[in-house]
Amino acid sequence: MDAFFASVELLRYPQLRGLPVVIGGGRRKADDALSAGASVPLDAFARLGDYVGRGVITTATYPARVFGIGSAMGMMKAARLCPQALVLPADFERYRDFSRRFKEVIRDIAPVMEDRGIDEVYIDFTDVPGGQREGGRTLARLIQKSIFDATGLTCSIGVAPNKLIAKLASEFQKPNGISIVYEDDLERLIWPLPARKVNGIGPKADAKLERLGLRTVGDIARQDRAWLERTFGRANGAWMHAMSHGQDDRPVVTESTPVSMSRETTFERDLHAVDDRAELGAVFTRLCERVAEDLQRKGYVGRTIGIKLRYDDFKTATRDQTIAEATADAATIRRVAGQCLKRVPLERRLRLLGVRVGALLRLGPDGRPLAEDGPAEPPRELQLF
Repeated sequence: MDAFFASVELLRYPQLRGLPVVIGGGRRKADDALSAGASVPLDAFARLGDYVGRGVITTATYPARVFGIGSAMGMMKAARLCPQALVLPADFERYRDFSRRFKEVIRDIAPVMEDRGIDEVYIDFTDVPGGQREGGRTLARLIQKSIFDATGLTCSIGVAPNKLIAKLASEFQKPNGISIVYEDDLERLIWPLPARKVNGIGPKADAKLERLGLRTVGDIARQDRAWLERTFGRANGAWMHAMSHGQDDRPVVTESTPVSMSRETTFERDLHAVDDRAELGAVFTRLCERVAEDLQRKGYVGRTIGIKLRYDDFKTATRDQTIAEATADAATIRRVAGQCLKRVPLERRLRLLGVRVGALLRLGPDGRPLAEDGPAEPPRELQLF
């Protein structure tokens, strides 16, 4: 989906179309005073230049991205780039509703669909009537039109022989674009891309590649597989070699089990375990309650309960504990997470606190955990905000 959260907000405030808008930060009094609709004057919206705090950008409209603003960027940094941008708080319930709606549209057309989060899916066109027409462009157009008719939102689609290349292609012509990539297009379209564009190459791997002079996918493709395995480890090196040659045999998985569910929050100011005990305790309890709500809503229980802390020096600590019986009970999660908290140093101030429940099991119709079945591929972590 194209700038999904921001696009949903523009449906509510159409007068903001064409303007730099960012979604992020905590909800403010001014936001509560806003009433939805085109009648809200522009001066009623908060300006990024007036923001004070340590929130991060969740997403931004394309006019805001022109200034270099992107997801996960600190709002204070973004304010220096585009102080005139307007700020809206995130409304995740609304986003989840639109997410369900656009996915229902897709399933009606192409039922073999893999859910990859709130704003992204993989779709297998193979056996869909007309799925191969114009290399998939006809079906892609139908999906775009159907989503727009049902939600008013646009999306960009990449059509390719596998998930790896389709993911890259979906970014080629944003917003509202369709990109078709054939096997013969690998050297022309994929090799020139920065290595960091590939899902799976993070900042650390990208920095190492940069030190080795490997800046593009093509640079990686020109290396010997054995050298890549020696340099990055057998599994990572083999994956880099296959990736750079456009090889990816992962199927589209219509059902998958998340590894974990978690909730975390970054504080507006650093908190201390002693000086801010009451405030920290309230936040900690609420995080546990929200994780429990997520588990119950999605029909899971988990046996491994853990915490995540980030200190004021940006160092991170995690601890977890496995219990005998899987749970989705908020009080149990709070008790075990509290035990984990006692195992970490708490002398420094904290800037982030998180709670996680892992080793998940799906509940059956009788409310009892189903037996563990091996997933079709390594399951992914489901991060909920």
